[in-house]
Amino acid sequence: MFQSLPYEPRRVQATEARLERIYAAAKRGLKGDSLALSAGLLPQEFNQIAQLDPLVNLAAQKGRADAERELSDVLHTAAMSGDAKMALEILKHQHGWVAKQQIEVNQVISITAALQEAEQRVINMGTIDEAPTNDNSTGPLINNREKGGDDYQNSNAGTPAPCA
Repeated sequence: MFQSLPYEPRRVQATEARLERIYAAAKRGLKGDSLALSAGLLPQEFNQIAQLDPLVNLAAQKGRADAERELSDVLHTAAMSGDAKMALEILKHQHGWVAKQQIEVNQVISITAALQEAEQRVINMGTIDEAPTNDNSTGPLINNREKGGDDYQNSNAGTPAPCA
């Protein structure tokens, strides 16, 4: 025999105590499901009363705004009392200030002028005397083969394998 179980849905209302818990949770930076659970509500219940009562969202917004104001006061007090790092952080984050990341050059650089200078240097140099010598003074770095020798003379390569 089947017996029906009494089921009574939980009635959720935006009471003053609940609104204060929502405010306190939002003031501590909680959002979404964490805010709902911290305020003593299931996430579905929080969404339900938020849709039915605009004071729920207002309490959460007010909590976030008050927390931001208190922390801003702390930062400004530190900056005004001489903390340069806090002053820079306020300038960067609140006022969009960015430190210069570039160096000013007072000289105009021309690619064509640089190419002309390089060409003049090549023309004025004439012929190059000799290639630089090795550290062990055995002669120039280029054309260092013995006369009549092959290109593999100083190579570590073995004899090539026959092609199949």
